[in-house]
Amino acid sequence: MEARLGDNVLISPEVTHKSDWTLGTVIDVEANPFVGTVISAKTADGEIYFEKGYLFKPAM
Repeated sequence: MEARLGDNVLISPEVTHKSDWTLGTVIDVEANPFVGTVISAKTADGEIYFEKGYLFKPAM
């Protein structure tokens, strides 16, 4: 996924440890030389999650 700041994304349950995908807003995108793209996203309740880009998908 090619994420940009401010994009709405769904965060995988693998990251959040919740039962379903969670809606968040991208607050940072990092090109990490060791693991590839790392996305940080903030949810409506203020939680921040970050992980490899493949664990996020665009919110429709």
